[in-house]
Amino acid sequence: QVQLVESGGGLVQAGGSLRLSCAASGSIVSFNRLGWYRQAPGKQRELVVAITSGGSRNYADSVKGRFTISRDNAKNTVFLQMNSLKRDDTAVYYCHAGVAGYGIDYWGKGTLVTVSS
Repeated sequence: QVQLVESGGGLVQAGGSLRLSCAASGSIVSFNRLGWYRQAPGKQRELVVAITSGGSRNYADSVKGRFTISRDNAKNTVFLQMNSLKRDDTAVYYCHAGVAGYGIDYWGKGTLVTVSS
């Protein structure tokens, strides 16, 4: 069992930046899919970005060019750098770690990002 703990959320003005972190209780090397999802009030959870073990990144169109995912295997941590934030980015952001094809999925409890105008 792996626990994921997100941090770095908060209140930021539109146009600002935040860096989210997701610390895993164990090694993240074994996961072939790591990523961030978000859920805005009244909406379904959606993919923000995922990164595979091979380094391929899949960004939602709405965040391309503004958000960047990275991983530090030595620290068992995944990061999400968010720049040029918009009000529409307001949501709870969740970290995900999984092994595709094996039904292995772990989720963090989320961190709230609020973007004000």
